[in-house]
Amino acid sequence: MAKIAFTAGRVSGFKCPPDKKQAFMWDATAPGLGLRATPAGKPAYVFQSVYQGKDLRITIGSPAAWSIPDAQAKARELQRLIDEGKDPRDLKRDALAAQAEKQAAAAAKVEADKAAALTVGEVWGDYIEKRRPFWGELHYRDHIDKAKAGGLPSGRRGGGKQLTKPGPLAALMPLALKDLDQTTIERWAADEGKTRPSSARLAWRLLTVFLTWCAEQPEYAALLPDKNPAKTKKAREALGKPGTKSDVLQREQLAAWFAAVRQIQNPVIAACLQMMLLTGARPGEVLALRWEDVNTQWKGISIRDKVEGTREIPATPYMLHLLAALPRRNEWVFSSPTSASGCLTEPNNPHTRACAAAGLEGLTLHGLRRSFASLTEWLEVPAGVVAQIQGHKPSATAEKHYKVRPLELLRVHHERIEAWILEQAGIVFDAKAAPGALRVVQAA
Repeated sequence: MAKIAFTAGRVSGFKCPPDKKQAFMWDATAPGLGLRATPAGKPAYVFQSVYQGKDLRITIGSPAAWSIPDAQAKARELQRLIDEGKDPRDLKRDALAAQAEKQAAAAAKVEADKAAALTVGEVWGDYIEKRRPFWGELHYRDHIDKAKAGGLPSGRRGGGKQLTKPGPLAALMPLALKDLDQTTIERWAADEGKTRPSSARLAWRLLTVFLTWCAEQPEYAALLPDKNPAKTKKAREALGKPGTKSDVLQREQLAAWFAAVRQIQNPVIAACLQMMLLTGARPGEVLALRWEDVNTQWKGISIRDKVEGTREIPATPYMLHLLAALPRRNEWVFSSPTSASGCLTEPNNPHTRACAAAGLEGLTLHGLRRSFASLTEWLEVPAGVVAQIQGHKPSATAEKHYKVRPLELLRVHHERIEAWILEQAGIVFDAKAAPGALRVVQAA
């Protein structure tokens, strides 16, 4: 192979003849250094030698990136390695592998730093989005409400310029998930337990399930300790035990309650509250009623039940009277033209004001459900009938596996319950009249 001294002019002017696949120009200064060119490609410095009796060729790089002295120095370095019995290709592979490993480690560190900076609020949002398809609307709303930041104008009537309060979990949302340890949660439980223990207990249960979910996700598991930090005796004791609720309407209080509720100016709210008492259903079940759930032909109402999915209860005469008088604005039975969802939200404030006017302060919406169950004791209605109407789980083997009550049998008992409650309230009406034609009379 003829060799010439590489110069800038010779290197830049070197071309491959069009009739050849490749051409080489070899340097007379650095042994093994050559310049390779192809008809279509750009020239590149190469190093060629013999290693263990076999030809070896390694590409050094483009003349645009390598100066002639640098290329000559690289060729000498590669020849020294061969003289020392080392294969430059192995060293190059090792160098590339080390560089790739270094880059991977750097990328992993960036990802680890990102994960370490994740806040509880960011992961909470991811948790809600992924789990929402498996939740009911009320359970989803609990997760939103308990973590809300607050500070927004109150939407309550008469709220004035008051701002909404932060949810119990709001204080934990800005923290890094990796910092959500046992001590932090116990301190949070102690603070929240002093001011709103009932709400904090629900928030704590939601938080516990959330952290269990995080421990099952590869991207979050490394940020948490092996043991769920929310599952501690100290946190549970700080939030206290739920007390037994005792708010319930007595038989002699029915007249005052009905009189106050029926004077509520919004007929939808008045009907909704009366239906809660007369069915013993959960407040959320009543509020979620759609017109398609009411079957006026067979006089049945389909309730979306959190236990069984749905349950059928009788549509009793007075309830049909209430429903016949309601406006049909949309799909919801208890609709609201001002609500974003189109349906009535929990009417706590109107009910509280009505109870205060009747001298029945302290009675909650869920207390109406307790009242239904308690008032049926006066009529000695079978406990299984009341449980089936209210949507309670069967409490005995016979109830669970042997007794199946059709809607008509429930109707016999339910209509008797309704008639007795209205009688105690002093409300007289013709139960046989068609819905909408009933004339309700308040006894003098």
